Amino acid sequence: MQHNDKIVRMANQIATFFLSQPEATRVPGVSNHINKFWEPRMRRQFFEIVDSGGEGLLPLVMEASKQVNRPQAQAPAA
Repeated sequence: MQHNDKIVRMANQIATFFLSQPEATRVPGVSNHINKFWEPRMRRQFFEIVDSGGEGLLPLVMEASKQVNRPQAQAPAA
């Protein structure tokens, strides 16, 4: 399994859980979960997927991505 596949699967699992919640809590629920529990490296990979069109991500994940904190660019290796 490619690492991107794992990120997509994890994001979609979070969204699937929040789809059972009231509509007003869905987007904030997904974005807050990713912001709180995903390390910057994971969020960088997440945004690589989002920025390239979000292939495989549920619409709720794409909507929530607007509220996910984008990590700073990784410093180049010395």
